[in-house]
Amino acid sequence: MAVLSSVSSLIPFSYGATRLTSKASLASRTSGFNLSSRWNSTRNSPRLYLSRAVTNNSGTTEISDNETAPRTYSWPDNKRPRVCILGGGFGGLYTALRLESLVWPEDKKPQVVLVDQSERFVFKPMLYELLSGEVDVWEIAPRFSDLLTNTGIQFLRDRVKTLLPCDHLGVNGSEISVTGGTVLLESGFKIEYDWLVLALGAESKLDVVPGAMELAFPFYTLEDAIRVNEKLSKLERKNFKDGSAIKVAVVGCGYAGVELAATISERLQDRGIVQSINVSKNILTSAPDGNREAAMKVLTSRKVQLLLGYLVQSIKRASNLEEDEGYFLELQPAERGLESQIIEADIVLWTVGAKPLLTKLEPSGPNVLPLNARGQAETDETLRVKGHPRIFALGDSSSLRDSNGKILPTTAQVAFQEADFTGWNIWAAINNRPLLPFRFQNLGEMMTLGRYDAAISPSFIEGLTLEGPIGHAARKLAYLIRLPTDEHRFKVGISWFAKSAVDSIALLQSNLTKVLSGS
Repeated sequence: MAVLSSVSSLIPFSYGATRLTSKASLASRTSGFNLSSRWNSTRNSPRLYLSRAVTNNSGTTEISDNETAPRTYSWPDNKRPRVCILGGGFGGLYTALRLESLVWPEDKKPQVVLVDQSERFVFKPMLYELLSGEVDVWEIAPRFSDLLTNTGIQFLRDRVKTLLPCDHLGVNGSEISVTGGTVLLESGFKIEYDWLVLALGAESKLDVVPGAMELAFPFYTLEDAIRVNEKLSKLERKNFKDGSAIKVAVVGCGYAGVELAATISERLQDRGIVQSINVSKNILTSAPDGNREAAMKVLTSRKVQLLLGYLVQSIKRASNLEEDEGYFLELQPAERGLESQIIEADIVLWTVGAKPLLTKLEPSGPNVLPLNARGQAETDETLRVKGHPRIFALGDSSSLRDSNGKILPTTAQVAFQEADFTGWNIWAAINNRPLLPFRFQNLGEMMTLGRYDAAISPSFIEGLTLEGPIGHAARKLAYLIRLPTDEHRFKVGISWFAKSAVDSIALLQSNLTKVLSGS
């Protein structure tokens, strides 16, 4: 099967005579999921309501015989299983690639369509390297059309509007699911499926502090990273002329906040002042001790100011007349012995909190996906949504718990492993084999601390932490191996090797110049 965006094969739809060529797209023109949520007021936990209704901006309406129904996506083969994957991050893309790599009986190999709002897959753990100039966009954010060229996976650039599952157990006395359901996209197309994978991801949670939504810069997506880089470049051009320091406020001292503070402080050096704010009295509260100590050493050496034990009460403009005149952050103590204070910043970076996009799908009736308080789908140990045997959820969309009853973290490592199990379990379900329970294997934690600095604490060697250039090289190698396809890994590997060679030659020339000038 050819990829939708890379071939000239024509895909018909059941309504109208529209056909798609290699340059055609089902993409909508806006960015982000345009979705809304609904909560069950009769229960303590939220529920996502679904039905066989088509929802528009004015509310929920049933399709009548006189109305124009949504155009239906036409699968190439009416006999083979149909798998629809929503979301092209680590969970969604890697599940699709896993399905492609498995060995299937000739008549059971599924047709796979991957839906995402963006044209690019984003390797989020390396977004920081865009700010340091260490990587190019194509290396960590390749286009889906390039990644899927030699596969049978079809890609649709669109946004999910409503889920209409038909596999809910216990309805009409049925305990066996024989059909999947339908996905309604914002463009108006609908996709009928046999198996559905929910991997919609999450978005930054900025609505918890007055002013954060309007004034703070989140750092969660490729677009966020590009906006932050453009803002920093603008401040560099403006402030470096008059010699004034750029004041950067980073809210949050988890991995994202610490990696941002380390990267930006290295970039600005003595021409910037970086302040990191955290509600806890420590940074990286859930990280291994070795990573925390390595981070503290780097932040201290780069003179990052740590404001620990503080809550951000509000963010305001420093001037009502000029948008780029900076911001005031009002800080309230979260620990005893501290006093309230107000700090000034030229840019505010927000790394605290995320909310799953699953909660924002438009409501449309009585059928229910069980969601926890955070808005993640409740799943069993095989990653199937409870009560919906034909729907799998992973990554930010899943609330799977570990052996100790704790919800697994929404990290790339977890999503990567879940994708492997999801692909296998779909294979097992289609071939009437037993499904495997997911077991997370913590391989360790790693973080970037600058252009030539990182920290890695592997779980299989207790107490070991690789720091500095060695940790940096090990981290890049680990992520190179995790890139989606062999072809992309090869291209990126060549690119990184060439860059390293150029940097090494430049460093050697610089050292020789210093030696010769000193003599």
